[in-house]
Amino acid sequence: MIVDVHTHNHQPEHWGDEHKKNWEPAYGEPYPRISPAMYDAAMTKAGVDVAIVFGLAATRAGVHTPNRFVADYCAQLSTPTVAFTALDPLDTDWRDQLDEAYELGFKGVKLYPVLSLFDPLDPSFDEFYRLCSERRMTILWHMGATPSAQGRLSLSQPLVVEEVARRHPDLKQIMAHMGHPWQRDAVVVLRKHANVFADVSASWHRPMDGFMALVNAQEWGVVNKLFFGSDYPLWEPADAIARFRSLADFRAGNLPHVLEETVESILHQDALSLLEIPDPRLAK
Repeated sequence: MIVDVHTHNHQPEHWGDEHKKNWEPAYGEPYPRISPAMYDAAMTKAGVDVAIVFGLAATRAGVHTPNRFVADYCAQLSTPTVAFTALDPLDTDWRDQLDEAYELGFKGVKLYPVLSLFDPLDPSFDEFYRLCSERRMTILWHMGATPSAQGRLSLSQPLVVEEVARRHPDLKQIMAHMGHPWQRDAVVVLRKHANVFADVSASWHRPMDGFMALVNAQEWGVVNKLFFGSDYPLWEPADAIARFRSLADFRAGNLPHVLEETVESILHQDALSLLEIPDPRLAK
């Protein structure tokens, strides 16, 4: 089974002017419009069995994907999906947004502190974390870099998640991108906290960083806490899988290398069971 824990379904209009202003210069092209049919075709081509789907939310940057859009989009897909809400905890109506997502059957929350500029360590957000934990809603954090000049990198490091996990040990959390470029920090957080996981999305984009991140995961014994994520539509899952597998081809003399079984175990990790998320295929 392949579970893609990191896919997006938001549209260009959900970006406001953030993508055009700050991301297009870095990525070289506008954000694509992805129809449900295009999404299904990409997942089918890669053999993805289940995908977690979400948009983005960062109110100060003018970025927002409505819950209803995500729900309607997922209803049009033939791919078995698990919907997450994208929420900015600085919004005064965050509880209403979370309630709506919960009532729609969403199983998690995508957070983007580097762009929304909320400080995850502020005790005022503990109520939000408690409510997510009580409702068994997984938090998926964007971790690491951003091309946006207004982004605040200090809010986007794995040690932020470490502190949230200390205060809320039962809360399921995923660090996206293995916390790049702080993957080694992410690895030690994974070892320390039973309910903290990471996805490997984009690890292949900067191959040396990805190679070292996976070797570190092997040495620290946390490969079993890593999930596959394509970061679709930035990468189609089939391309993401091929490029992820290529990290096991690197050799540097007699230094440690990424084992093929490491890559394959991550690609076939049973993320749904580890996150205690019901398999949507069983509901049909």
